[in-house]
Amino acid sequence: MWTASTPFAPPGTTIELEQGSALTPKFDANGLVTVVTTDHASGELLMVAHMNAEALARTIATGDAWYWSRSRRQLWRKGETSGHTQKVVEMRVDCDQDALWIKVRQHGPACHTGERSCFYRQVALGEGAGAANLSFADS
Repeated sequence: MWTASTPFAPPGTTIELEQGSALTPKFDANGLVTVVTTDHASGELLMVAHMNAEALARTIATGDAWYWSRSRRQLWRKGETSGHTQKVVEMRVDCDQDALWIKVRQHGPACHTGERSCFYRQVALGEGAGAANLSFADS
C-alpha cells in the first residue's frame, strides 16, 4: 500500500499505470508485491518471494535483493546470514505493476535448502485423480 513515506508515486489512471514512466507498484492488502527472481545469465528461475515498500526501496537504492518474509514477518537482505547474496542486474515491473521480475547475479544457492533454485522438484502430470507426486527435477 502506498503511503507518503514511500518513494513511489501514488497510483494514477490505468493509462499512467500501464504506459507511464513512474514506478507505482500495486501492493496487495498486506502491503506486498510478488517478486519473481531469475539468474541474469542463464534465465533459470531461482525463487518467488515478496517485497513491501521498504524492501523495494532498499533493493532499488542498494542493488542488493531485499525481501519481506511473510513467515518471520520481517525485512531481510538475501544472503545476510548465509552469504548467498543476490546482486540485482535488472528489474522489471509487469503491465499493471502488481508483480516484479528481478534478474540477479546469484552467489551460492538461492534456496535455503542448499539447492541452486527453490524449484528443484517437479509435479508428476497425467496421473489422474488422487495424490500428486513429486520427483527431483533435472537441472
